Amino acid sequence: MLLEAFLDYLRFERNASVRTVEAYRDDLKAFKSFFEGLESNLSWETMDTDIAREWIVSMMENGNKASSVKRRLSALRSMYRFLLKRGYVERDPVHHLTSPKKERVLPAFVREGDMNRLLDGPGMFEDSFDGRRDHLIIAMFYETGLRVGELVGLNMDNVSLSAKVLKVTGKGNKQRIVPFGDELLHLINIYIGERGMLEVADEQAFFVSGKGKRMTIPNVRKMVKDKLGLVTMQQKRSPHVLRHTFATTMLNHQADLQSVKELLGHSRLSTTEIYTHTTFEELKKEYKNAHPRA
Repeated sequence: MLLEAFLDYLRFERNASVRTVEAYRDDLKAFKSFFEGLESNLSWETMDTDIAREWIVSMMENGNKASSVKRRLSALRSMYRFLLKRGYVERDPVHHLTSPKKERVLPAFVREGDMNRLLDGPGMFEDSFDGRRDHLIIAMFYETGLRVGELVGLNMDNVSLSAKVLKVTGKGNKQRIVPFGDELLHLINIYIGERGMLEVADEQAFFVSGKGKRMTIPNVRKMVKDKLGLVTMQQKRSPHVLRHTFATTMLNHQADLQSVKELLGHSRLSTTEIYTHTTFEELKKEYKNAHPRA
């Protein structure tokens, strides 16, 4: 009776969709089955906080995701707010319950050996201007952790060959300095030499197409996806995966978390900390200057 009264409230007073009402029905019927399975004389009116907490624990132990448990608890809270307001119950037993924390999805990254095969293996890039530019782009993502928008936004005067640093404009127009190593410097010099032989429409643009136009984000995304497909079968193959790969590689080689935060341009250390949960055990070798290509 009380469940149907709540569902009618959703339908007729809140104008909830059929799908929403059915979702609430399923979640709340799951809870009803749970507490009736504990004690046959339990009801919505007599249910207490400990039973609701036990339901949460049971769902988590049975492998339900935190997001699913949180959704079901939200449905239960909504129902008890309704029941309390309408006088069906004298207290709300779930008001003070805390939802489980939503699990953080670990970032996808490419293994170091696969990156080495892509960057150093024969036949991975065409023997042409486009091929050498693409080689440099992949290497720059891997060795600096740039976002794709930051990379295509690079101008010629943002790249200092003598100091071996990039001046990067990130989110919120915040600028940061990102160093790079000798291997990347070698690829940059080759690229700049060939770029100088093109008719470039945007002279400021660092990365350009064979027609001299600034590279676009969609073009870079497609190229990265295609090239990563040569060395990995994973579904996620994007410039952001290479950014994750940079961070993971740095930390696997004992780089300081705060330093990685600054290199990535994160505003909060907690954003960078997720990389500490990736596979540190895979990479054990001593590392010079915290990166194998620096």
